[in-house]
Amino acid sequence: MATTTKMQPRALVRASGGPRYAVALAVDALGTGLLRPFLLLYGVTVLRLSAPDTGIAMTVGVVVGLVCMPAVGRWLDRGARSTVVAASMLVRVLGVVLLLATPAGHVWLFATAALLLGIGNQAFPAAHAALVATVAHGRERDTALAAGRALRNAGMGAGALLATASLAGGATALQALAAVTGLACLAAAALAWSVHVHAYPAATPAKVGDDGPVPRMRALLAANVIYAFCLNVPEIALPLVLVTQLHASPVWSAAIFVANTVLVVTLQVPVTVLMSRFSRRAVLALAGVVLTASYLGFLAATSSGHGWGAPAVATVSVVCTIGEIIYAGSATALVTVLAPAHVLGRTLARFELSTGFGLAASPAVITALAPHGSVALWGSLAAGTLLSAGAVATEKDQGTRLGGCCPPGASRPVSPAIASDGGSK
Repeated sequence: MATTTKMQPRALVRASGGPRYAVALAVDALGTGLLRPFLLLYGVTVLRLSAPDTGIAMTVGVVVGLVCMPAVGRWLDRGARSTVVAASMLVRVLGVVLLLATPAGHVWLFATAALLLGIGNQAFPAAHAALVATVAHGRERDTALAAGRALRNAGMGAGALLATASLAGGATALQALAAVTGLACLAAAALAWSVHVHAYPAATPAKVGDDGPVPRMRALLAANVIYAFCLNVPEIALPLVLVTQLHASPVWSAAIFVANTVLVVTLQVPVTVLMSRFSRRAVLALAGVVLTASYLGFLAATSSGHGWGAPAVATVSVVCTIGEIIYAGSATALVTVLAPAHVLGRTLARFELSTGFGLAASPAVITALAPHGSVALWGSLAAGTLLSAGAVATEKDQGTRLGGCCPPGASRPVSPAIASDGGSK
């Protein structure tokens, strides 16, 4: 059983990459929140594209963006860290510039801009996780990853609120939001690059024995595709069910989304620290059980009648968010300790591919199941997630140091990284 980690704020910032890197994350998240939730609206309102064309272009951008992940993984395994994070932000700057330059009615230019934004959004999680794994170890790493997610959700939530307040300005306001997004990503890229975190993988295998291949993690990767569906439940499944099946006010959907964001921001770090008493794999399996229980709760809530349906769904959504928090706090952390150091980038890239595939497939799956009733939607999600939890729990780890610890008798490796922001290890 692992020891619970308690970190002071200053130590947490240092383990997360340093003060400048934390500011970069906050600025980038704020800028992303200004545009990302309203990209569809930008295509329809500013570029006068049809809603189906805009949606298809965005989907293609996300899916094709996944193709870049193997190259990102190889770049990380050559030692790059803060450079890859900065590059993921700069790619989004290019996407915003192209978006602003796209004339009305040009769907392919919009699709190209969406592709650049998608590449940046897909590359960032793996690059960020690799950077944190370079400057922090053991349970400090888990807490730092959780803190980064909480900070990013807070920044994106604040950006979305600011953008919502500005939407009364119409097309001009959306263009202004896009411009501010580009500037924010540019500033964040400069800050991230200035941290200068770099790993030297050539020396690592010889020193600590991490000379194995990229771990297969077949069950974990397959399960992660299903787990990732929970990230789209508050944004897609619940609004769809509340409006089309329960005929509830859209206010319920907005309230659930806000509550989800607030809970993630406030509880991600404390819950991750609390769960550090147990193995990461056990915690990830527990997340699947909690998510399964929430899906069954949604099934019961949507069967309770229109009068109590919406309040019941809102109540169960809290359980779903707790499951999401447990999942997010354990999944990436588990991958970082399963991976030999010299293939950390490729391992994280494979994991983010599975996450991206789940996020890309879930809207289509959810919208296809929902018309067939609550049992088809929530029963299928519950069964798939429970099977995934079982697969995670029973998969065997090969040649890994679970819990971030070294083999008996071995000294803890010191990551060969350089950080100019006081975050070197």
